[in-house]
Amino acid sequence: MIKTDMLIIGAGPTGLFTVFEAGLLKMKTHLIDALAQPGGQCSEIYPKKPIYDIPAYPEILAGDLVDRLMEQIQPFEPGFTFGERAQTLEKLDDGQFVVTTNKGTKHQAPVVVIAGGLGSFEPRKPPIENIVDFEERGVAYIIKDPEVYRDKKVIIAGGGDSALDWAIYLADVASEVALVHRRNEFRGALDSVEKAAELAKLGKIKLYTEAEVKRLYGDEHLEAVVIKHNDASKGETYVETEHFIPLFGLSPKLGPIGDWGLEIQKNAIKVNNAYDYQTNIPGVYAVGDVNTYPGKLKLILSGFHEAAVMCQSAYQRINPGKRYVMKYTTVGGVEGFDGSKKEAKKEVVQSIV
Repeated sequence: MIKTDMLIIGAGPTGLFTVFEAGLLKMKTHLIDALAQPGGQCSEIYPKKPIYDIPAYPEILAGDLVDRLMEQIQPFEPGFTFGERAQTLEKLDDGQFVVTTNKGTKHQAPVVVIAGGLGSFEPRKPPIENIVDFEERGVAYIIKDPEVYRDKKVIIAGGGDSALDWAIYLADVASEVALVHRRNEFRGALDSVEKAAELAKLGKIKLYTEAEVKRLYGDEHLEAVVIKHNDASKGETYVETEHFIPLFGLSPKLGPIGDWGLEIQKNAIKVNNAYDYQTNIPGVYAVGDVNTYPGKLKLILSGFHEAAVMCQSAYQRINPGKRYVMKYTTVGGVEGFDGSKKEAKKEVVQSIV
């Protein structure tokens, strides 16, 4: 049994920042995440994509943001259970909670914080009969490392921001890039659409609009696809390629957490945003994209704010009757569980006689 003060389900940016805020209040934390590494979507789906709305960072890659957060929480020595999904929640007679994972690992804490982002994700797969046969053998639904496609032939399918952005990015990485979309109009940002069109004029991207990938061919690895045009007079086009990346989005699902007796609204957990982001189960909180309330904004910085407020409430739950006087880190510094101490240098003022 792993015991801690605060059990955090989800090791994405909000879950990681929760460790920092809890650490300032001397609360030990442990995180559970179904992925094999911290970072959530930022690590798993778009580690090389820039984020533009993180305070003090005009631009930062998603993967770099995770690295900075891990560096920030290191002094507080959080525990991690990776590669396991939180399966069941049980409340004990003394008010403690026990969360058991799909692999049977048990965790006990007086406070549970759900910071699972949008939940678990399943890719929206195109209706191609043999697509599953080529998964991990040329077919991928997310791009983790663009260097995999260095000097390779790549076909991307989709008409949104993700398909456009990656086609533009890989134009300078892959030997050949083709973008296939079943309509003539794209749904992405205007500047991305214009940039993709310009790269197509320059011959750096091959555009197939009003068309769909219908068949895949290859032996041990993907070798070619067949593109069917909406205009019957154009028939089908056979295109050699080494990689096919259909980017039709991901379907978020709460998974087993949805069976915990929490109040759910449109696949999100309702919380009390007027006070502390607590759910309908006292002692269980939800912060970040996984929660919902009037005026909710699904932004990383909103999750950071919610984590800070929630930790104040969690502290009172863990330490009933104990008064806590909040001090700015510029005044009180940051004292880690590892013995480290960060604080501003004190000015030495000598009296003049």
